[in-house]
This record gives sequence, C-alpha cells and structure tokens, in this order.
Amino acid sequence: MAGLKLSLWIPAASRVGIFLAVIVCGLSVPPGVVFAKAPLGKQWPASQQVSMDKISHARFDTLLKKYVDTDGYVNYSAWKASSSDRTELKKYISELSRASLSTPATRSGQLAFWINAYNAVTLEGMMQEYPTSSIRNHTAKVFGYNIWKNLPLRVGGAEYSLEQIEHSILRKKKEPRIHFAIVCASVGCPRLLNEAYTSAKLESQLARNAKDFFSRPKNLRVDARDKRLHLSSILSWFATDFGSTQAQQLNYYKPYLPANAKALVEAGGVHVSHLDYDWSINDQKTKKE
Repeated sequence: MAGLKLSLWIPAASRVGIFLAVIVCGLSVPPGVVFAKAPLGKQWPASQQVSMDKISHARFDTLLKKYVDTDGYVNYSAWKASSSDRTELKKYISELSRASLSTPATRSGQLAFWINAYNAVTLEGMMQEYPTSSIRNHTAKVFGYNIWKNLPLRVGGAEYSLEQIEHSILRKKKEPRIHFAIVCASVGCPRLLNEAYTSAKLESQLARNAKDFFSRPKNLRVDARDKRLHLSSILSWFATDFGSTQAQQLNYYKPYLPANAKALVEAGGVHVSHLDYDWSINDQKTKKE
C-alpha cells in the first residue's frame, strides 16, 4: 500500500471490499483518494454520558449567530480562518458525543439534538473541504469519500453517518418538518437557522422555518391561472413523509403556505410540479441577492 494516501480510518467492511477488489480485479487506487475520515467527536466513558436533554447547544448557538446570516448563508471563509472558532465547533461536536443512547430523553430533546448534530457535522465536513463550490464534489457514489456516508459522528459509543442520522433516526421520528431544518450546505436546502435548535423552542423553530421555506421562490412558485404549485424537489424526494397521497401532503403544507398558495390548495384541483435543485454551496461569498 505504499504511496497510497488513504485515510487512517476506514470501516472494516469497506476495507475488505476495497482490498478484495484490488487483489481480484487488479484495480489501482489513484493517489489522494480518501475512502473515509476518522469519526468526529470523542469516545466518552459510559459513566460520563448524559441524556440528550442535558447536552448544551449554547456553543453551537453562538457560532451560528456569528457566521450564519438570516437567509441561512454561511461565512465559511471567516469561520475557517478562525482557529479558535474552528476549535469551538469541534468542542461542540465532542459534547454531542457525550449523549447517551440508553438514557431516557424527551422527544423534543432528541429531535433538537439530532437536527443540530446533522447540521454541525455538515458544517465541519464542508469546512474541511473549503474552498469548494458544492457538497456534491464530496459525495462519491462508487469510489472514494462520500461526506454523507464516510464522516461519522460518535454518539454514546456508536458511530452515525449523516445518511444514518437523516434516514435511520430523524425520519423515523415522524416529524416531517425536519426537512425544513436539516441542511446539506446547498442553496437549494432550507435555510440554515442562525441559532441552535433546543427542546424548549423546537416547535416554534420548526414552524418558523417551515413558513420561511415556503416564502422563498426557490422552494415555491404559484401559478394561479394553471392551478399549479411548483415545489422544491425536497418535497418530491420525501413526499411520503408528509402523507401517503398528494392531497394529504398539500394539507400538511397548508398552515405554512403564503395566502395565494393556501387559497389554491383550498380551492382544490391543484397540480404539482417540482423545481430544479441548486446544489451550489450556501456561501455568503457567492450569495445571489
């Protein structure tokens, strides 16, 4: 393996598959290819782990207020340039690792914890790659590093990728508004709230971001004459989280829609199309006014 720039940590199953492919198929690994990165966070002993309700999100809140604007765009360059605030984010991520998976926690505490964890890991992963134009530059489908699969977070002694946090944890909690809260560092995402989610404020935060989501033309365009709503692709990808039929889905969205869209839904017979998704990085430097 001399000369290969693989990361030091690769999941065992991935290592076996890679090595078998190299041996059996005679494949070569291009220099610089990284398959996975070391887990984020800290391995806390069980005696020091606490309920998710007791994990403080104050440090993350301070960072978000400092580097994220009201539209959810991030000042990546300034954040990355500040060694003290890069350390602060890592300290927060290590604090997330302290959460116990077996100690009871409220549903709102769990949701706030995992939403913040998803967003914090995404931010950390993107700053490791910055400058970059898109998260899709770091999501290899077959060969190499995929930020959604290969940047795990330690929590309570286990490891969770972004993909697992979203699909195996958050979506299973049956709170569809997570899709207006977790952010993949892209313009097409819902805005990254410039404050941390907390158990006490979770309901108002989710409702506020849901209304904000539908207030933006990138996520909703109304064509009253053709009785058509043009919706974000997010609402196509995760449609069944909002209801098993289009009518149920539209009814779920209704409290968060602007007046003209709500009137169209209430009139019935509305058609739905989906907008192209913008994978450009949500960077303040390239923000389009």
